[in-house]
Amino acid sequence: MSRILLTGATGLVGRHLLRLLIEDPRVSEIIAPTRRRLPAMNKVTNLVEADLTDVLGPLKTPLDIVFCCLGTTRREAGSKAAFIHVDYTLVVDTAIAGQRLGAKHLLVVSAHGAGAHSPFFYNRVKGEMENALKQQGWPRLTLIRPSLLLGERETSRAGESLMAPLFRLLPGNWRAVAARDVAAVMLREAFAPARHEVTIIESSAIPRTAFSADSE
Repeated sequence: MSRILLTGATGLVGRHLLRLLIEDPRVSEIIAPTRRRLPAMNKVTNLVEADLTDVLGPLKTPLDIVFCCLGTTRREAGSKAAFIHVDYTLVVDTAIAGQRLGAKHLLVVSAHGAGAHSPFFYNRVKGEMENALKQQGWPRLTLIRPSLLLGERETSRAGESLMAPLFRLLPGNWRAVAARDVAAVMLREAFAPARHEVTIIESSAIPRTAFSADSE
């Protein structure tokens, strides 16, 4: 029975993952820090705080697995600095808290095209985040790199809505993927036998890996 830390539980991928974790008999407790209170749910310990860091610092519950589904856009965050805080600082803070509490496996939603030397700000921050996590020396680190995410957000993103029809038609790693498939892949990988210290799952592999998870 595993104790889980899930950050980003109210986001597009996080909501799907939270439901899967609740239904999974291998999971005994899910610690889900959020800014907005979640409805009461079986196995979920919801810690509500405006700043995630204020929750992670005092946390003392031993953990087995950490999932991080945090993510925003520069437009949604309001500034470059605010975007970096969510997509870099809070992700790294999640990982630090998980290591301190004994977790051995960290799974993180990154993005297609992530690279510390990317000319694009969004992808560069994602790449720098990935590098920071690799340097932490996790026994297992799984990075999921989806393209545009499909699904119903609590707050719609106009740009994504406009681009979704195009991204459904693009080939390979550019093709849009369903958020529920990303969540299914994360759950599958969390309990799959270790293959590598660092596993990177590119966007084009997400649908077939999610199908394998549904077939198990």
